Amino acid sequence: MTDAASNPLLSPSTLPYGLPPYDLIRPEHYLPAFEQAFAEHRAEVTRITVARSMPTFENTMVPLEASGDLLGRVARTFYTVSSADATEQIQEIEEALAPLMSAHHDAIQLDSQLYWRIKTLHDQLPTLDLDPEQTYLVERHYREMSHGGAGLDDGAKAHLTDLNQRLSTLTTTFEKNLLADTNDLAVVFENASDLDGLTAGELSSTAQAATDRGLDGKHVVTLTLFTGHPYLASLTDRTSRRRILDASRARGSRAGAHDNRPVLREIVRLRAERASLLGYDSHAAYVTADQTAGSPEAVHELLRRLAVPAARNAAREQAALQDIIDAESDPFPLEAHDWAYYTEKVRAARYDLDTAALRPWFEAERVLQEGVFYAATALYGITFTERHDLSGYHPDTRVFEIHNADGSALGLFVLDLYTRDTKRGGAWMNSIVSQSRVRGTAPIVVNNLNVSKPAAGMPTLLTLDQVTTLFHEFGHALHGLFAEVTYPHFAGTAVFRDFVEFPSQVNEMWIYWPEVLSHYARNVETGEPLPADVLEKLKAAEVFNQGFATSEYLAASWLDQAWHSLSADEAAADTDVTEFEASALRDIGLDNPVVPTRYSSTYFAHVFSGGYSAGYYSYIWSEVLDADTVEWFEENGGLTRENGDRFRARLLGVGGSKDPLAAYRDFRGRDADIRPLLERRGLTD
Repeated sequence: MTDAASNPLLSPSTLPYGLPPYDLIRPEHYLPAFEQAFAEHRAEVTRITVARSMPTFENTMVPLEASGDLLGRVARTFYTVSSADATEQIQEIEEALAPLMSAHHDAIQLDSQLYWRIKTLHDQLPTLDLDPEQTYLVERHYREMSHGGAGLDDGAKAHLTDLNQRLSTLTTTFEKNLLADTNDLAVVFENASDLDGLTAGELSSTAQAATDRGLDGKHVVTLTLFTGHPYLASLTDRTSRRRILDASRARGSRAGAHDNRPVLREIVRLRAERASLLGYDSHAAYVTADQTAGSPEAVHELLRRLAVPAARNAAREQAALQDIIDAESDPFPLEAHDWAYYTEKVRAARYDLDTAALRPWFEAERVLQEGVFYAATALYGITFTERHDLSGYHPDTRVFEIHNADGSALGLFVLDLYTRDTKRGGAWMNSIVSQSRVRGTAPIVVNNLNVSKPAAGMPTLLTLDQVTTLFHEFGHALHGLFAEVTYPHFAGTAVFRDFVEFPSQVNEMWIYWPEVLSHYARNVETGEPLPADVLEKLKAAEVFNQGFATSEYLAASWLDQAWHSLSADEAAADTDVTEFEASALRDIGLDNPVVPTRYSSTYFAHVFSGGYSAGYYSYIWSEVLDADTVEWFEENGGLTRENGDRFRARLLGVGGSKDPLAAYRDFRGRDADIRPLLERRGLTD
């Protein structure tokens, strides 16, 4: 499988935009392709480092940016599949690949000769005649290599490489365990009556999930990535609600093959040891040093500032829910699995609003075409055409070609909407091809969600949260599509982790924008628009339940910081995961058992198998910019091409080729103000 004739991964795709020929790619193609790609990349870098001439931008940075083309193509093709359709064979490949990828990355990033050449250029920057993107490229490569350990001695580098390889294996194990335990803990119900409160469409999904598992006649509720579940807001049976939440919270914490507790403790220990080796007090200090936050202290200050009013608001909300329960004929103390259900009752009483009943107005195809795509066309002039002649990596994927307002080609957008047992939880965007002038490539971006698939012939009706997710992830997609950069290092969403959520959060503002809402929110049966008074109620209720939402998010962010703020000595202790979590949440005042953390450690994929370690705070950090930007759009006419073009040119279009906060100031005219965020989340009093 190592020649181009027998392995389709070894030749550039002939499909439009370089879309991989997934129909021809087999699992056995991947490892041989990676092996060849590693070798080619190492040879390309060696040609740079053995040059006898003194370093110049042209003989060092340009070939470095052009290197690794095959590896990039193969890796993006594979990891798109491994996250969204991780069959047992794909998981085995990923486990074998993890230490190989880590070792290859270190071989490049820790190369002494390459580091010397880049450092030489960095030291000479004031005298070099470079444009701003070229200057920033040298600065970033130097900073990233220095930060990653390129300046260490050979012994320390060998130790670092060993730590990185062990961590890559552990994070892959964590993800594999979580996927397996999530599937094992899917909740089986014998009768539809146990699921009273669900809609016909939701029941068809649970019945189909049971059939898929060979449990005809039963119903299966599959679990989401976060602690809660959309069905908790509707189920009338407390026992059913409890079973779902208990199953969700048990993931990764049961003794046995899928126990993530020893895995995450070892991840924490090795990350702390690595940080110490690199000269930092903790992994959090190491991570934030190269983010816009700058330090864990800055992160902690923001989280603590928000936690006090969030906890206070959650306590008020809890009291209101308890009042509803106490008025019933058989009252009981509110528990975590009751929160969503009684929240809907309070929402109905205060605002005459039943969000679960809105699902017939949120049919997925209409939300996509007349909501997400419509807003993007109105703002940026781009148009969408489904390419039925192109196929993705799974039969559920759909491929759309996108053109600019002038008719020029922009790229491809792949949508993978539905959940399946081989897909990891949550929602995300990734690139299959990244735009770069050096490589002459245009972008292909993917959005993955985990919406339950209804039975054949039934419409896919979204919850309001799922509508938000669809808009959010498409905000990431726009970032990946619009970035126009010369060098691959800056392509798409290659920005600081605590900035990357900002564009996606901004895109959520169009959900309730009247012009957009009137297009997509139409009853699936009658075609009638969502009544105008419902929009007013939705807006009036925006701050409602924000105490809970903010508290569960901040709790998870604090757990991430608590684990990753441990010193190497502290992380080496034999820590009980449950006790550690309880202590951390008490420390920040978010230890309310009725408001569980959005993610507990054993299923906190963002930080133990994803790219958000010591960085889950990024969502609220980015939301400061988001809320301030929403205010700018509202003050400047909202959904207009002029506004969209400014946002595209000054923020989305620069990718990672400019300091993100400088790009923000260029767009906004000043630094972001935290006030709009505090008002949005009801944290001002």
